[in-house]
Amino acid sequence: MTTREVNFDGLVGPTHNYGGLSYGNVASLAHASAISNPREAALQGLAKMKCLHDLGLMQAVIPPQERPDVHALRRLGFSGDDAGVIAGAAREAPGLLAACGSASAMWTANAATVSPSADTADGRVHFTPANLVDKFHRSIEPATTSRFLRAVFPAGEHFAHHDPLPSVALFGDEGAANQTRLCATHGEPGVELFVYGRAGRDSDEQSVRRFPARQSREAGEAVARLHGLDPARCFFLRQNGDAIDAGVFHNDVISVGNENVLLQHEQAFAEGPRPWDAIQAAFGERPFWRIVVPANRVTLAEAVRTYLFNCQLVTLPSGEMALILPAECRESPPVWEYVQELVASEGPIGSLEVLDLRQSMRNGGGPACLRLRVVLSQRERAALSGSVLLTEALYGRLVQWVQRHYRDRLSEADLMDPELLREGRSALDELTSIFRIGAIYPFQLESTGMPA
Repeated sequence: MTTREVNFDGLVGPTHNYGGLSYGNVASLAHASAISNPREAALQGLAKMKCLHDLGLMQAVIPPQERPDVHALRRLGFSGDDAGVIAGAAREAPGLLAACGSASAMWTANAATVSPSADTADGRVHFTPANLVDKFHRSIEPATTSRFLRAVFPAGEHFAHHDPLPSVALFGDEGAANQTRLCATHGEPGVELFVYGRAGRDSDEQSVRRFPARQSREAGEAVARLHGLDPARCFFLRQNGDAIDAGVFHNDVISVGNENVLLQHEQAFAEGPRPWDAIQAAFGERPFWRIVVPANRVTLAEAVRTYLFNCQLVTLPSGEMALILPAECRESPPVWEYVQELVASEGPIGSLEVLDLRQSMRNGGGPACLRLRVVLSQRERAALSGSVLLTEALYGRLVQWVQRHYRDRLSEADLMDPELLREGRSALDELTSIFRIGAIYPFQLESTGMPA
């Protein structure tokens, strides 16, 4: 198996908190202002990575971002030294301080859209960081995301990098959370599904819905052009508006795909049968499994509450597929009954793994939110820079790093403590040395005289 999928998981940051910043994300709103445990959150995320590694899958780590983001606060008019900037924001605009203290970059499914070399015109892996323009606290992520991607995937023979799309609503881009790649095997040319909630011409229609649609069709079309994808193998599917209003802010909350399997809720898409006929045709004689979960088995509300579809659907070394599920799925009788029937059937999904990700789940992020999928050939893997691929040794080192640097309790008020920023910078400076990726954070770049 020379071409393999690598899951790049976001390591939960030291400022993990429940700020309730994500309108449209039911779990985020429900747990606003609750006390969080950053240490537990990071260890839960690492345990997930270790689980996938132990299953024989390739796993890598994406570091947290620097938070609070005093660079962003300075751009908004707060001045003085770092402590003064934080104090000014806490006094005059605590909502902005909360946004600039969010650890939301942990959900790396939104970090970028990635197209493997088998799908692109120039035979390189293409990356476009998402602009995440719909939410301020996420819109400040792309610069650091881009520096990380360029550090680990050096531009040249194997990798191509693009700037984020223009930061306007017309090109609202939420990354791979709204993109699914289907293929016979990871190394063969695939079919790329770009899921959107709105198009430019119907923005007025969206304004009357309960929750806004975040992803635009124009963004998906632009990324497909930038990546040199075959138009005949790109499909643009519209989200069901009722699903968005139920809390399906990203498509990966209502469907998940892997190789030749798509698992989706009955109410995931607004499309009729036509695109599925065309997608099946693109597979030729190879089987394409579209598994549709009926609403009378799992309601939209239960799908959102348990994050059944925000699972990871992965291919094990044996060739069998497995579902990586949050513990909330096992605690839901209708969901657990359905997935047990699914693996007992004659279909392609043969096993389940259940993980405790409650710290992330309370903020609206399940297993799929925490990872960015990157398909790499053996030569492309050999071209990676740094030491971000998970090993037993790296896992142990990261666990120790979290236990040394992370607090076990954090409230929104703690974001006002300048010591939290100093703790985070010390931790991140050590982490870039562990990963051997050089300077990617504004505080590191400023210390060397480089622009942040």
